[in-house]
Amino acid sequence: MTRAEIGVYLPQMGFSYADVLHRALRCEELGIDSLWLYDHLYGPGAPDYPSLEAWTLATALLSSTERIQVGHMVLCNQFRHPAVLAKMATTLDQISAGRLALGIGSGSIEDEHARVGLDWGTFAQRSERLGETLEILHQAFADERVDFAGKHFTVRDMPIKPGAVRQPRPPIVVGGVGEKYTLPLVAQYADVWNVPTYALGELDHKISVLKKVCDDIGRDPATIVMSIEAVMALAPDDASLPGVQQLAEKRFGIPAFGLHEAGLIGTPPAIVERLRELQDMGFGQIVLFTHDRGSDQTLELLASEVIAGL
Repeated sequence: MTRAEIGVYLPQMGFSYADVLHRALRCEELGIDSLWLYDHLYGPGAPDYPSLEAWTLATALLSSTERIQVGHMVLCNQFRHPAVLAKMATTLDQISAGRLALGIGSGSIEDEHARVGLDWGTFAQRSERLGETLEILHQAFADERVDFAGKHFTVRDMPIKPGAVRQPRPPIVVGGVGEKYTLPLVAQYADVWNVPTYALGELDHKISVLKKVCDDIGRDPATIVMSIEAVMALAPDDASLPGVQQLAEKRFGIPAFGLHEAGLIGTPPAIVERLRELQDMGFGQIVLFTHDRGSDQTLELLASEVIAGL
């Protein structure tokens, strides 16, 4: 079996650019496959805490690295007009020689919309907008041109040149598990489906729903890479495990992070065993929060004793 792609999720709240760049360079040097950022106007629940803007940060990181993929888990569709986003994405894919991963979702924090006067709307409305954006992105990547008239967006004969380097397109990652709106969009448009931490207790059910939706529209579900995000509390040895777990509980103990459902608390052999289980379930991409926010020690342990053991 091919090893799953292993990525590190590094929400940038509280980090300087030097902090994030150091971690990105370490990930690249260690052979970690991808690095992921969040897309919020401020740290969720912490509006007065420093937080670098997502797209600018990704551009800087891709300009300062050579191999690693960089993406967002996930972009908020409400923040950027889809034609502008398509132009941004093709440009950054050119700059990075095809290393952009384009994660996108319908939006998750109402408060940040209210603060800047962006329309929030119902989940159904946000999902409609996301669907139109995904259609526009597909046109832009396939044709280097967009001609689209929808309920929320109208784009008339808009060239998107140069197109993307990566073919057939930068991978479009759609995050979420909503059965009425999100999974149909995954089935229709996504190259990668990301299961967020809050749904880790429902993996079997959500996978079965996606397969049924794919069957209904005639898409082979095997053409969608299944991705999972999860918190990993990785300890170098048994003696240090209680302290590592305590820190993970402090930072990621609320139910939405699915710390215990992920099953990724332990020393390298236990983590390797659990990651193999996820691979056997069909997950081709595993994106990991680390308990200590990407310390050198944990990144090195992840590369040398976990990824090397898969």
